[in-house]
Amino acid sequence: MWQNLPAAERLTMRQKELQPLLAEFWKCVVEIKVLPKSRLGKAIAYANGQQEYLNHVLDYGEVDLSNNTCEQAVKTLVIDRKNFLFSTSPKGAEANAIWLTLIKSATENGIDALAYLKLLLEELPKLGAFPPEEALNTYMPWEQKSTNQEVA
Repeated sequence: MWQNLPAAERLTMRQKELQPLLAEFWKCVVEIKVLPKSRLGKAIAYANGQQEYLNHVLDYGEVDLSNNTCEQAVKTLVIDRKNFLFSTSPKGAEANAIWLTLIKSATENGIDALAYLKLLLEELPKLGAFPPEEALNTYMPWEQKSTNQEVA
């Protein structure tokens, strides 16, 4: 329900409604009596160790409460990973990660991933072995979108 709200409204709702719930949760976590080596004891210890990080959700409206958005974004890639060529070694997995990052970045920036990869493969070799960072920045997908360059 809150995930569709703008960040500022989400932050207001979290501080108003979620903060008291989290305060009550942390109070229960501190007061609960459990055996430290039991599953519940381990879960409580883990939660205590994560309290600082979990409470960041109260400070930033942009932070999601779950990683569902991220997981959905890579779901098809994870499902297909066994079919990817060269994934049988650490170097192959790293190569896949690089390519998949490029593809997903292009898609998230609203540009055609295939055309973007073609552009990179054609233009980047022209920059030489160690191009300056400024030259590489012009090929970032958000730069392609922001300059309204047609990627093809």
